[in-house]
Amino acid sequence: MWSWDYAMEVSLVLLRALPAALLAAFSGFIIAATVGLAIAALVRSRFTAVRRIASGVAHFIRSTPLLVQLFFLYYSLPMLVPVSMTAFWTGAIGLGLHYSTYMSEVYRSGIDALPKGQWEASTALNLSKRRTWLSVILPQAIPPVLPIMGNYLIVIFKETPTLSAITYIELLLRAKNEASISYRVFEPYTIAGIIFIVVSLIMSFLVGRLEKGWRRRTSA
Repeated sequence: MWSWDYAMEVSLVLLRALPAALLAAFSGFIIAATVGLAIAALVRSRFTAVRRIASGVAHFIRSTPLLVQLFFLYYSLPMLVPVSMTAFWTGAIGLGLHYSTYMSEVYRSGIDALPKGQWEASTALNLSKRRTWLSVILPQAIPPVLPIMGNYLIVIFKETPTLSAITYIELLLRAKNEASISYRVFEPYTIAGIIFIVVSLIMSFLVGRLEKGWRRRTSA
């Protein structure tokens, strides 16, 4: 049976684990956005070998389950190379690398949507590749895809429970630990699910406001 007294008690415990889940989500998102941009640029390289390697690596990462990648980074990689990472950094890097392959497609859509005249004008002005990307292409390509990137932040946040598999103490693992202590599973898991729903809805609302703001700005 549901116990409101225990539910209130465990709610406070789970809310203290929420910042850990948010920190992992935002860190993974920053890594995904950064690496995704690099992949998008490499896929457009004029060198065939670079394009094929970047596309192949992205396809491999995208086709492999996130959980398998986390296990490899946390348990197998330290046995192959002298690298040791905490559960937090393993989770953040794992989330970031996995979703960077999806983020690269978001960047690609924004870049491909630009008129070819932007590239031709940059060439006519004799701008370097670096100047073209930083001053012409990216300032125009990134703003329209920011809402889509925001949606991936929500997706990454909802993937943070997978980090419990590598002992990172976030919402799900904290709920599991509480259930193992009290032998009550109904309240911890239910409240953890409610917290995920509420935070995801708040993020979705903020992303929606960002998208509406962008539409008003472009239509003005």
